[in-house]
Amino acid sequence: MLDLVLPLECGGCGASSTRWCQACARELIVRADAPHVIAPRLDPGVPVLSLGRYAGARREAIVAVKERGRADLVKPLAVALHTGLERLLAWGVVDTPLTVVPAPTRRWTARRRGGDPVTRIATAATASHGEFAVVQALRMRASARDSVGLSSVDRQRNIAGRVRVIKPVVGDVLLVDDIVTTGATACESVRVLQTVGARVLAVMAVAHA
Repeated sequence: MLDLVLPLECGGCGASSTRWCQACARELIVRADAPHVIAPRLDPGVPVLSLGRYAGARREAIVAVKERGRADLVKPLAVALHTGLERLLAWGVVDTPLTVVPAPTRRWTARRRGGDPVTRIATAATASHGEFAVVQALRMRASARDSVGLSSVDRQRNIAGRVRVIKPVVGDVLLVDDIVTTGATACESVRVLQTVGARVLAVMAVAHA
């Protein structure tokens, strides 16, 4: 009866009677060579890595979590992020103990979305690893505009000086985000984390545009 009122459909392709179909699950599997280094237009001064392109089922799942309230899709995205974290450990890019810091969001945006999606994904991804600590240390000031449609230069100007540290964080840090586009958010986030004594090892995103 519930399916008749609220039809169950895949968050990746819209297939009926499933929340996440096998075809979309296969598309979200992290390839053997991923996460791979990308070169956003703005360089934060540390390696920037991505699990895959912002397209297909990966894109649809991220949009569904952020804009459509599909909390059930946090898990598959977290599984992908967990795989990426384990690869970075195996490759020696990071070591433990490690602080995972989600990219900043504006408070009202997080409230509208029922919480910060990146923090939820990061928390689920690290739940089984006792030496990973997720710390929501960054916040975007309310004066920052929505960056959709802005050029890389305008994104940088929009974010400059508008990321602040709300919780102390020191030691080795990995900054995580759902999407890296121009790199503006990563640049400012890395900068402010370094000013409080954090050693930012890298930035990792679920997807890159």
